Amino acid sequence: MPPSSASSTDSTKSATGGVQSLERAFDLLERMADAGGEVGLSELSASSGLPLPTIHRLMRTLVVCGYVRQQANRRYALGPRLIRLGESASRLLGTWARPYLARLVEETGETANMALLDGDEIVYVAQVPSKHSMRMFTEVGRRVLPHSTGVGKALLANTPDHEVRALLARTGMPAATDKTITTPEGFLAALEDVRRLGYAIDDNEQEIGVRCLAVSVPNSPTAAAISISGPAGRVTESATEKIVPILQQVAGELSEALASQNPA
Repeated sequence: MPPSSASSTDSTKSATGGVQSLERAFDLLERMADAGGEVGLSELSASSGLPLPTIHRLMRTLVVCGYVRQQANRRYALGPRLIRLGESASRLLGTWARPYLARLVEETGETANMALLDGDEIVYVAQVPSKHSMRMFTEVGRRVLPHSTGVGKALLANTPDHEVRALLARTGMPAATDKTITTPEGFLAALEDVRRLGYAIDDNEQEIGVRCLAVSVPNSPTAAAISISGPAGRVTESATEKIVPILQQVAGELSEALASQNPA
């Protein structure tokens, strides 16, 4: 994010025609999220280019509103009211993406899913089931660890290795099946495969008998991925060659639609 320019008043109209104080407040919240959710005023000043008095006024307002809280060590952390906003936004995003998932089901015949990276976990926000009598179900709202899922690999593929290792250290790498990757080195190698191939695979790693193919949604405002999942007997190597281009095309169209809803 580019540094914000200082101004003597927080209510000045911005270059975009909006309210400058609102733009600055949301910019600070995003910087806090990028920094792991907890920062000091001096860090925010250094990254944003805003003077400390301006940041202090904005943060005091966010604290009063519950969107930020001040820690005992006087650092600031993202507040609990953001959780409600995030959950509502995730549900709406999932609902809005359903037509794209329905197209995936129509063209691939398999269950289609959409998932987000929420902290260290994967959360499924939308699903359209296959019309086959034998199909895969993942409950919307279900949370799983990234290392055993195709969407997890797709979402982490472009994350720096040291950040991936730190995440795996926090979550652990429990085995869901005997095919689950359980070492950081193995998972990093799988991420390299995702970057090389352009898609991720969960080959019986979350559930025996189930294969999933996943791709990230490019330039999504929050890290998102879409996938199809089905019985390993149907999601074969030859089926993969046909399904992956469809996944990539739908992800690209979804990305364009998100961009049109979020103009610069």
